[in-house]
Amino acid sequence: MISYQESRLMPISLALPAKDRPVHAAIVAQDLVKTYKGGVRALDGLSLSIEPGTIFGLLGPNGAGKSTTVKILTTLTRQTSGAAYVIGFDVARQPERVRHAIGCVAQGSSLDPELTGRENLTLQGQLHGVNRGELRRRVSELLDRFGLDTAANRLVRTYSGGMQRKLDVALGLVHRPQVLFLDEPTTGLDPEARAEMWAQISRLVAEDGVTILLTTHYLEEADKLAKRLAIVDRGRIVIEGSPEELKAGLRGDTIQMELEAPANQELVQGALNAVEGLREITVEGKVVRARADRGAAAAPAALARLEAGDVRVASVTIARPSLDDVYLRCAGRVFIEADKENAA
Repeated sequence: MISYQESRLMPISLALPAKDRPVHAAIVAQDLVKTYKGGVRALDGLSLSIEPGTIFGLLGPNGAGKSTTVKILTTLTRQTSGAAYVIGFDVARQPERVRHAIGCVAQGSSLDPELTGRENLTLQGQLHGVNRGELRRRVSELLDRFGLDTAANRLVRTYSGGMQRKLDVALGLVHRPQVLFLDEPTTGLDPEARAEMWAQISRLVAEDGVTILLTTHYLEEADKLAKRLAIVDRGRIVIEGSPEELKAGLRGDTIQMELEAPANQELVQGALNAVEGLREITVEGKVVRARADRGAAAAPAALARLEAGDVRVASVTIARPSLDDVYLRCAGRVFIEADKENAA
């Protein structure tokens, strides 16, 4: 029998038979399938491997399967088929071992609004079995780290949204987990609070060596934080790599034109197909996107073709490839449109 403290010092995967050990990975998912009642297939063969001490971003629109993946990896639900391991422990066969090794910050807050910030942290530590002296030091350390020390003895219901979200993350860290799951950690935060949260997340990896699985539908967040990321759509990973690798895979520039009014799609496509060097043309309502090796040279010709067809253009932007462009290439639809489609 291996104790919790001993398991924190074990080499990854030592707890499993040799034939089953995922080597040199903090998190492994192998062909995960999750089917809910009614035949809804939330995951459709999802696989990933995350190296220790990094931030891995799971990126996708609402309904893509990100939260279901987190629920399986944190033992909150069981997969229909496939396997998953966290710090070498099988999430289905060894759930208690997994729970000792992880922290989890869900989309919804787990705070008790009628307790103070200090009381919330203390209660969480007690639930994890942290001894009294260590817990007192750890609570003070986390309150200071997240800038909540001056509000420590206030009821949480008096906290701002940003303060509550920071306390949520602190709760996930109180027992010093090796792996932290952050499920949409900055949803609903204003830009300043979001930037502050990004800094704290980066610090956890740089200073504490924590492995973080970050799920988000904010493209900028994934680009900023993740060493590697996977784009998920309809329960499958459609592409994986570092943000720079994924963007570098799209040569040239992105041209985006906003029309004054929706136009006939065939008319727009026909006009732009005649522009030399323009490719990957998509028309969605009033927004037209295309790619070109030299965007600055292709854009005037595209405008001229559209004007000749009596299609009025309100604005044009030329930019280097973004993760939205990667998503469009891999999933066949723009990220924000996928969000709207899944919400419908």
